[in-house]
Amino acid sequence: MSEPRKLPPLTLQQIILMNFGFFGIQYSFGLQQTAINPIFSFLNANPEELPLLNLAGPMTGLIIQPLIGAMSDRTWSPRWGRRKPYFLLGAMGCSLCLFAYPFSTALWMAVLLLWLLDASNNTAMEPYRAFIADRLPPEQHASGFLTQSFFTGLGITLANVSLFFFQKSITGETASGIPYWVFGSFFVGAICSIGSVLLSVSKTPEIPPTEAELAAIRAKKGGLIAAVTEIAEAIKEMPKPLWQLALVYLFQWYAMFCYWQYVSHSIAQSVWNTTSENKELYSQAVAWTGLVNGFYNVVTFLSAFALVAVARKYGAKWVHAGALMLAAVGLWMFPHISNKYMLFVPMIGFGIAWASMMGVPYIIAVAAIPRERYGVYMGIINMMIVIPMLIQTLTFGKVYHNFLGATPGNAIMFAGALLFMAAMATLLIKTPKQESNLPMPARIGGGH
Repeated sequence: MSEPRKLPPLTLQQIILMNFGFFGIQYSFGLQQTAINPIFSFLNANPEELPLLNLAGPMTGLIIQPLIGAMSDRTWSPRWGRRKPYFLLGAMGCSLCLFAYPFSTALWMAVLLLWLLDASNNTAMEPYRAFIADRLPPEQHASGFLTQSFFTGLGITLANVSLFFFQKSITGETASGIPYWVFGSFFVGAICSIGSVLLSVSKTPEIPPTEAELAAIRAKKGGLIAAVTEIAEAIKEMPKPLWQLALVYLFQWYAMFCYWQYVSHSIAQSVWNTTSENKELYSQAVAWTGLVNGFYNVVTFLSAFALVAVARKYGAKWVHAGALMLAAVGLWMFPHISNKYMLFVPMIGFGIAWASMMGVPYIIAVAAIPRERYGVYMGIINMMIVIPMLIQTLTFGKVYHNFLGATPGNAIMFAGALLFMAAMATLLIKTPKQESNLPMPARIGGGH
């Protein structure tokens, strides 16, 4: 591992501004979590088809994020920087896709736009992770990544609340069956996606590479083949903690995909005693799903900064394992709750776990990887996320039909069991000493 470069610490305000672009990216992701599968259902997709229709997420993440990571490691422009060109391009793509999405007239069109939207989201998100590692000294990595968790929670919360708000405010539907209230949420998302990224880009300069770093960048071959070769070499040389993290992610992200795909159907079943075939009642379940998902993301942004202190005191892997256990218990309870207001209770633990997922594993990872390979390894970490999702899209339809009785509530409980297994796997990770005793900078911790 190369000798770490001494970087100046940033104030809390600077860390918040540099991460603000993550708000728009996650607003878009929040709409994907809650609104995309209902739109598929409005366009007459069967519940058993949902995993395969979500193939875009894992496939674009598997291909695009590691390539963008490797390419951004090789990039430097005095005018545009190293990571910024990529998340600017991604944010513009997100905005265009979000604007176009409600105009889908057929299932195939909605699926195609999901592929384009996911490609744009992945282009924006991967270099943002590396941007934090580039810009902050090691003692502020926890603050940087968990600030991203804060904006993850805030962005997804507002996306979900907007679904509920517009569902109550706008009536009617298009000829293809998509309610008009969907337009409001997606149009707001299109504005947030590009607007928040532009603010971050304008307020946070990237640090120019040293002469030695610049020479190393110029010495690397450019192009697609070189990037693929770099990814293969990085996987071959990957530190052991990242291999152990891959096992955690196998269970964790398979479970999350199950939750997002079936939560609205589970709520429709347990609270409204209906299915997606009843569009009027299912629309109410979708709107309530937006509030439920919005609530767990409120918990996420409220708990994100607290996790910094807890991770500092007890170690990141213990925090992540505990958070996953809370989520597992919550999902085991969730399908058995018929009072729609009580659905918020299990989401408290789920929201804490989501805050951890968005930040804590990156604390473990960054402590184990060389600085000059932040980009490519952030892309590889995303491969660890999307491969379980890809496996889920290809296998869960049969699992759902043959082993879970084609019952949405059973799918949610199955996700809880997988999160429990992820918690156990987290405890097996051998973390570097520098990760387990992260100092907190005075300005973040509130001292003098």
